[in-house]
Amino acid sequence: MPLGTEKVLQLAKGFRGRSKNCITVATRSVEKALQHAYRGRKQKKRDWRSLWITRIGAASKEHGVSYSRLIFGLGQENIGLNRKMLSDIAINEPYSFKALVDQVKFMRGAP
Repeated sequence: MPLGTEKVLQLAKGFRGRSKNCITVATRSVEKALQHAYRGRKQKKRDWRSLWITRIGAASKEHGVSYSRLIFGLGQENIGLNRKMLSDIAINEPYSFKALVDQVKFMRGAP
């Protein structure tokens, strides 16, 4: 779906060189920028999830449980916390996170 000239030049504001005012160059630059923006919105979700997993892993290792054992144990105990919430708990409420880890350890039979 082609964009109109006005729309392309409006989206090209702030670009450098002829990319901001020459319609043929601006069209290509805007299309590529929109592709990068689309891909970036998907990548952002992956980056956040990766950060949450790293934080949970670091916090769980402090209590002697690996990340995979913790997630598996929470699933077995039907504790339905997502990774975003677990990460937030691990940072802001360490005692609550320790209670979750202890629950997983108790379920596994570890002291």
